[in-house]
Amino acid sequence: MTPDQIILFSLFGLVFGMLLWGRFRYDIVAFSALLIGVVLGVVPSEDAFSGFGHPATIIVALVLVVSAGLVRSGAVYLITRTLVDASRQLGAHIAIMGAIGGVLSAFMNNVAALALLMPVDIQTARKAGRAPGLSLMPLSFATILGGMVTLIGTPPNIIIASIREETLGEPFAMFDFAPVGGITALAGLIFVALIGWRLIPAADGKGAGQTIDSYTDYLAELTVPHDSKLIGTRLRELYDDAEKNDVAILGLIRDGKRLYGTAQNTALQAQDILVIEAAPEALDEFRTALKLDFSDTKREELLQATSDGLTVIEVVATETSRITGKTAEAIGLAWRQRTVLMGLSRKGKPVKSQMRKTQIYPGDILLLLAPQDRATDVTEWLGCLPLADRGVAVTADRKVWLAIGLFAAAVAAASFGLIYLPIALGLVVMAYVLAKIVPLSELYTHIEWPVVVLLGSMIPLGAALETSGGTELIAGALVGLTEGLAPWMILTVLMVVTMTLSDVLNNTATTIVAAPVGIQMANTLGVSADPFLMAVAVAASSAFLTPIGHKNNTLILGPGGYSFGDYWRMGLPLELLVVAVSIPAILVFWPL
Repeated sequence: MTPDQIILFSLFGLVFGMLLWGRFRYDIVAFSALLIGVVLGVVPSEDAFSGFGHPATIIVALVLVVSAGLVRSGAVYLITRTLVDASRQLGAHIAIMGAIGGVLSAFMNNVAALALLMPVDIQTARKAGRAPGLSLMPLSFATILGGMVTLIGTPPNIIIASIREETLGEPFAMFDFAPVGGITALAGLIFVALIGWRLIPAADGKGAGQTIDSYTDYLAELTVPHDSKLIGTRLRELYDDAEKNDVAILGLIRDGKRLYGTAQNTALQAQDILVIEAAPEALDEFRTALKLDFSDTKREELLQATSDGLTVIEVVATETSRITGKTAEAIGLAWRQRTVLMGLSRKGKPVKSQMRKTQIYPGDILLLLAPQDRATDVTEWLGCLPLADRGVAVTADRKVWLAIGLFAAAVAAASFGLIYLPIALGLVVMAYVLAKIVPLSELYTHIEWPVVVLLGSMIPLGAALETSGGTELIAGALVGLTEGLAPWMILTVLMVVTMTLSDVLNNTATTIVAAPVGIQMANTLGVSADPFLMAVAVAASSAFLTPIGHKNNTLILGPGGYSFGDYWRMGLPLELLVVAVSIPAILVFWPL
């Protein structure tokens, strides 16, 4: 090996080791490795920050903003309100939620798809009286599988397409991943819905799966708009809708006069105010279903609590949250944000003692008492995911079709080659901002900057490894180990190695290393590189064995009440199924 190869292999070994250790966040590890590479001369100074302007990095950032716009517009609630029913059998519920999650994650970031559907799934579990752990893991796996279908569904596909463009002169198109990814995702969804969920320890009443109850309900006021179809309807006629959405209608306010109890026979008029009691996750669902407004003219994003100007919010800590790895006391939650940590749920079990001194882990559920006008800011400052997401962010349901239409037009234009994908997504983002689907103040808050830094740092390191001949060395070693085997068997070995790395490392870092190796293996064998790239794309997205392999698995750890060892029970047979299904599909649609 040359000195440059030795340095680069050492750097990648250091990066992988630090990521496995988990002591430092992955973006800090990757950026530090990039700077060391520049100082040691293995990464040219002029290329040091080329990764931050790379199309893959730009697309990932834009997809996150577009995903936020689809959430705020109410596009997904339009689907879930129609299809989700708490009275269904668990298997049918998992099949429907998995299908919704799979389709959504094909067209929006799969982490965002899970973040959107997780409160829906938890609320459905509450209504059905079952543990959310029975359905959250299948939902997580379904959103991961759905991301395999399109170019923008998951970062590995975006990176694969960019590497193909740089190496072979043309990227994969939007739906080039669909034949292999679609068949693999469909097989995975069928397994998850019919068999997989039965393998979760919660399925036999042991281990994971303690039901997560809402800590408190809220009193809120919803106004009947001037153009509402409810005008002339008697209040009692809304009781069925209220019961379906787990909402209690307490009374009616008209012209400032409260008509509690006696208002059930009153015909509704424009600007009547319904007084209701509901959990945060139920309130916006009811409001959106009946097309009601909040009572104030400014359409505040916060629900009004019944106490002394405070609100209770439930959030889930992620890997990148400010509080993760620290305590509430250490980050100054009380004096910086005037917020008190009231409760903590870890793996479905409440933690009641010394809250402010308890170290927070990814997947922990935090119950926070915050000022009404600071709840959204506190959540964003912490970098946590709102568990009752629909109770904090108000759905802009009047713009749902505009949001869907803009996004569909961009996808269609990019698919037919009329416009470059990053430009198409950029135009959607600007249209969302101008239409106030995504508020300008939130434009950059939806971008997951640690992922951007990770991509921007790893891409120059990956390019340097390829330029130095390092990927050729790895490819040669794998080809040597598989000498005499059929090409499909070599593909299988590449998939297994990539899948194993993805289970313990970030799938972005895994893809950046594995994709050039796949190309070199194809060149050595004298066959097409496309099937090898497809194998890497599927394998890098198949992280089902651990809660650290994919962010979706981390997000459900606390709400589902899972332990580290629960994932492989369903994940291992699912990964074997992915290999068994995808290899033949690759050979059919992308022949050697």
